[in-house]
Amino acid sequence: MTKLNIKSCPSCEGKRIRKVRGSWTGNFKGETYTVPNLEYYECPDCGEKIYDREAMKQIESHSPAFKRAKPKRKVGRSARSATSVRP
Repeated sequence: MTKLNIKSCPSCEGKRIRKVRGSWTGNFKGETYTVPNLEYYECPDCGEKIYDREAMKQIESHSPAFKRAKPKRKVGRSARSATSVRP
């Protein structure tokens, strides 16, 4: 996989863009979540952040938007029959 090697900011064309590593906080539907030790590029001039594929995978793995819902437990016919009262 090719790593990003960014020399200037795509938003403001600033030359001070740098790779940073640290905790990153996001918000989804009012729920705040944190990705520890995330590596991404950040421009100190305009605040633009750029994430490579690996960073996006880490964000998705922590985001509640990508959590799979637990399947609902279905009650089978035999379970209902066993608890039914028959005349």
